[in-house]
Amino acid sequence: MTAGSSWKARLGQIGVVLPQVAAPLAAYVPAVRTGNLVYTAGQLPLEAGKLIRTGKVGADVSPEEGKAMARICALNALAAVDGLVGLDAVSQVVKVVGFVASAPGFHGQPSVVNGASDLLADVFGDCGSHARSAVGVAELPLDAPVEVELIVEVGQGS
Repeated sequence: MTAGSSWKARLGQIGVVLPQVAAPLAAYVPAVRTGNLVYTAGQLPLEAGKLIRTGKVGADVSPEEGKAMARICALNALAAVDGLVGLDAVSQVVKVVGFVASAPGFHGQPSVVNGASDLLADVFGDCGSHARSAVGVAELPLDAPVEVELIVEVGQGS
């Protein structure tokens, strides 16, 4: 697929349903546009407005569970983009930042954040290639195991 393709149709093809935009937990908005870039707020692994799991990856949460939650976080970030400019306006995923609440000694943050990167590749193909940071942290809001934020480029006419 290429820029300008129907990304929403692609979601359906891979069996993914875009959720409602997650309500902010504090004084911020889900996404902001400046120029041709959309920045999302950090998104937690929420489904139907509820955090699906708490704890630290590498202790309470397995790396595989963390990876699945990173995918949910990325899907929530895409919902924020869709709510602001429409998902089909995306021409390129620019950057992914993933935060992993990590147990002492856990060093697998990159493979956890692959859950987000893999979803973006599935949806956007080459347009989903991005720069990325995968950061281990002591705590995240609501004791969430993972948080993901995106920066995407959107078309001029969007």
